[in-house]
Amino acid sequence: MTTAPPAEAPSRASLLTPSPTSAPVPEAAPLPRVRTVPLVVAGLIGAALTAYVWSAHGAKPAVLLLLGIGLGVALFHSRFGFTSAWRQLVAVGNGTGLRAHTLLLGTTATLFALIIGTGTGLFGSVPAPSAGPIGVGLLLGAFLFAVGMQLGGACASGTLFAVGSGQSTIVLTLGGFIAGSTLAAWQYGLWRDLPAFDPVLFSDGLGWFGSWAVTLVLLALVFLVARRVQARRNPPPVGTPPSARGALRRAVRGSWPLAAGALALAVLGGAVLLVSGGAWGITSAFSLWGSKLVGALGGSPESWAFWQDPKNAPMYSGPVLADKNSLTDIGIMIGAAVASAAGGVWTLHRGIPGRTAVAAVLGGVLMGIGARLAGGCNIGAYLAGIASGSLHGWIWGAVALVGTWAGLRLRPLFGLGNPKPGDGVC
Repeated sequence: MTTAPPAEAPSRASLLTPSPTSAPVPEAAPLPRVRTVPLVVAGLIGAALTAYVWSAHGAKPAVLLLLGIGLGVALFHSRFGFTSAWRQLVAVGNGTGLRAHTLLLGTTATLFALIIGTGTGLFGSVPAPSAGPIGVGLLLGAFLFAVGMQLGGACASGTLFAVGSGQSTIVLTLGGFIAGSTLAAWQYGLWRDLPAFDPVLFSDGLGWFGSWAVTLVLLALVFLVARRVQARRNPPPVGTPPSARGALRRAVRGSWPLAAGALALAVLGGAVLLVSGGAWGITSAFSLWGSKLVGALGGSPESWAFWQDPKNAPMYSGPVLADKNSLTDIGIMIGAAVASAAGGVWTLHRGIPGRTAVAAVLGGVLMGIGARLAGGCNIGAYLAGIASGSLHGWIWGAVALVGTWAGLRLRPLFGLGNPKPGDGVC
């Protein structure tokens, strides 16, 4: 193993250079051939479903589905992760993923400030920030979610794009996620009145320009701290997915740089806000899907306090394919299937170890419960909250780091490994 010289704290001139790692970043392996059958099937499903949604529910839901497909393509091609980013940071001090988060958050915050600050919306929508209460539910929910994503192997967005790319283990995570979300909706009365303070938006006191400026300053501090941590710990590099040579082939088939993924996700997330009036979210759809299944099996979810709440009732009473988050969630899975098949890496994993399967289901259940308690996940609370200038998004992220630390200590109980300083990659 080639060892880099001891790193020093980054100077101003070194901020544009790669952060030090204990070994060179490995070169990407060549891509396999295009998986034609999955590519054609996913493409046909995407086209047919878009046509149906447009015909049955109008242009706005169809556009949201297309945006979801774009999100799935960007998530898969860039392998943009939240679970892995926090795991690599906490376990070995590699802040590459967290620094990519700051680019995604900063760009999204800029777009949100422009859209919400000017009141710009399409299809008659009125854009609004994502702000959540600050209390016990937020703290407990973010912690449980972070533990769950380390056991389940993926976050909310990661679960969807992994399922789309054929990862069978994550299908179990998704099943647990839906079950936990539904359980939390069913037992809404146990947690809806947990002590909490009202939401805090920076824009209420500073205006949208001030909120944007404060958010960017805080993100710059996070970026610098992540670099400093990596310089001191000199961790293994992040693994490089298979890729292709040439800009066009890499854009269509290969892996994208994390920065490109961050920018693409920010633009698409901004477009979701522009079209729907609300930020990109994921997990409320899981409560809806599970509750609809309970209803189809003879239950009465419409009588649950969660779905009688005026904020949630319209979602349950309407069709699933007209629900914003359901449309983007389904789109992410389709887009990831298209991208992974084009890259030749779509595959169904078989022979899942028993302990891994248990961890996947348990992790999904914890994430489903945690997301409902906290009012969102890594997308709906962390990304949308920070981009909206909401204090709850920052608290969610800080607590998620603590939950990640706890989750890493539980992973070995299920036969799951953690990155180590002596690894070739993390």
